Amino acid sequence: MRKLLKYMNEYKKEAFLSPFFKMVEAIFELFVPLVVAAIIDNGIGRADSSYVVKMALVMFALAAVGLVSSLTAQYFAAKAAICFTSKVRRALFEHIQKLSYSELDKVGTSTLLTRLTSDMNQMQNGVNMVLRLFLRSPFIVFGAMIMAFTIDTRSALIFVVTIILLSAVVFGIMMVCIPLYEKIQLGVDGVLSATRENLSGARVIRAFCNEESELRDFEDKNAILTALQNFTGRISAMTNPLTLLIVNFAVIVLIYTGGIEVNSGLITTGEVIALYNYMSQILVELVKLANLIITVTKAAACGDRIEAVLEIEPSLTSPDEEVKGSGKYIVEFKNVGLRYRGASKDSLTGLDLKVKKGETVGVIGGTGSGKTSLVDLLARFYDATSGEILINGVDIKEYPQPQLRSLFGVVAQKSALFKGSIRSNIRWGKADASDSEIMAALDAAQAKEFVEKKEGVLDYMIEQGGKNLSGGQRQRLTIARALVGDPDILILDDSSSALDFATDAKLRKTLRNRFSDKTVFIVSQRTSSIQHADTIVVLDDGKAVGIGKHEELLKTCGVYKEIYDSQFKKEAVS
Repeated sequence: MRKLLKYMNEYKKEAFLSPFFKMVEAIFELFVPLVVAAIIDNGIGRADSSYVVKMALVMFALAAVGLVSSLTAQYFAAKAAICFTSKVRRALFEHIQKLSYSELDKVGTSTLLTRLTSDMNQMQNGVNMVLRLFLRSPFIVFGAMIMAFTIDTRSALIFVVTIILLSAVVFGIMMVCIPLYEKIQLGVDGVLSATRENLSGARVIRAFCNEESELRDFEDKNAILTALQNFTGRISAMTNPLTLLIVNFAVIVLIYTGGIEVNSGLITTGEVIALYNYMSQILVELVKLANLIITVTKAAACGDRIEAVLEIEPSLTSPDEEVKGSGKYIVEFKNVGLRYRGASKDSLTGLDLKVKKGETVGVIGGTGSGKTSLVDLLARFYDATSGEILINGVDIKEYPQPQLRSLFGVVAQKSALFKGSIRSNIRWGKADASDSEIMAALDAAQAKEFVEKKEGVLDYMIEQGGKNLSGGQRQRLTIARALVGDPDILILDDSSSALDFATDAKLRKTLRNRFSDKTVFIVSQRTSSIQHADTIVVLDDGKAVGIGKHEELLKTCGVYKEIYDSQFKKEAVS
């Protein structure tokens, strides 16, 4: 949490002014019981109405100044807390963008969402409460005790005992609750994770009629969280009755001893009332202080969780200076291997591949053979655990990230579209793309026909995730998004799986004719999508079991022939 305080540097003024004005409010608040005592002793006791009015105006002035001070303190505390949290949230989001897929896989999406939302809100509340109450509450408690000593030393001893007992109760309960609140936060993470999985996988759950099982699993996690919250709440709820019990006994003792001293002429009735008011102030502030410490503890725990993410060093580091590459091959894999973090075996092993500019490379293999791993390494979403990958004769690790990514147009397995117009989605590939460039990319991706039928054409609004489009329409728009940037290397990772054979054939023909100077990597389950590629890489269990052209692989690679025969049985039989 301490490392996050650097984001407060710009708001030192607000962080100082908020507690300062709270202290001003507290000072004026401590004078109020003395004014009340004066009204009772000198005004009401002597039947001096003018004195009562005068002191009432003084009390009103104290209240007005206290109110203005309180509002000012609240303003500065809120500004500091919100601006501080905003900077931390921005820093965290920027840091997440720098993390590789390995780090994102390790941390988890639901965890990152919790850090950016729930944890941030808890930390914001903590900062706000600290600035408002961290100095004020202790000042009121000890200030009230000191003021009691100025009135009557004997009665003030009751304050000392009461404060000790109240502190023991409040801080004792707090020490029990703090670790429980940390467990609650972990429970919230679990419920959020289960919720996210169910919402994102709703179709799969329904397809397999697994709603009841998932509901039971969610109810179990929710029940554990609820039970823990109830248990913690019951312990925390003991604060008020126990503190009220102690204070009420203290008040009884105070009034009893005060009454004796009033009869003896040692103190006045107004001073007894003042002592009672100071006792009430102590009670209120100790309860506030207990809540403050619990809130701060939660905020500190959330801050540590945020800090833990910020401390993750991105494994994908790159230099700042751009490089100029030139070589015989635009892409070259040299004995490349990849093992995902925490995996027991390699996903890719000993891959060697050389690709010239303008060539089309097909990648095929069974499920889990390493097809997506290959193209993820090429775009440097992951770093190879062995070997090296060269782009234009230069190791990809020597490229600055922006320069490297500008060479690629990537169409991932899952079509990811964002809420907004078709135009804004396509411009992810090129921020300043004109409408004519966008329409040309849509035409090449075989998407122009259905886009022109949409209301508003390029202004047609896409829902989050492209839920108002079919699977084939989503895939074609993501292909257009990659093409509009005119990349040197185009990666199509199973991006035509939702297209019919005719549309797929038209797309491949367009790529060959219009983008013949581009190097294209096509990952597919269909041999028809890659059989005309210049080079076909056949993967099996992370190893390249065949590299060559279609006709050659049919004769030399059993895995490829098996895949081909399974899709073209009639041709194989004939």
